[in-house]
Amino acid sequence: QVQLVESGGGLVQAGGSLRLSCAASGRTFSSYTMGWFRQAPGKECEFVVAINWSGANTYYADSVKGRFTISRDNAKNTVYLQMNSLKPEDTAVYYCSGRRGGSVYVTERADYDYWGQGTQVTVSS
Repeated sequence: QVQLVESGGGLVQAGGSLRLSCAASGRTFSSYTMGWFRQAPGKECEFVVAINWSGANTYYADSVKGRFTISRDNAKNTVYLQMNSLKPEDTAVYYCSGRRGGSVYVTERADYDYWGQGTQVTVSS
């Protein structure tokens, strides 16, 4: 069992930056593919980015490519999401997720096994 706790959300102006963290419990964290999803008000949950167990492979949604960077520190059981050049349309609750499979190209929410409680990101114009 893995428990995930996100932090780092907040209010930022357009063009600004935030770094989200996701702390995981459990000794098998380093074997999991980790991902970030987000859900804006009135919209479906959407895939943002995923990273494989070693950090060598990543996959970004087109909407965040070039602006967001995912990384992980397996020694600290933590995955990070650095968000730069934020836009009002990035406003959403951001969720950290984990799955036992190895592929980073899995973008469906149902294919992820573990979820955090979410952290709110609000970008003002």
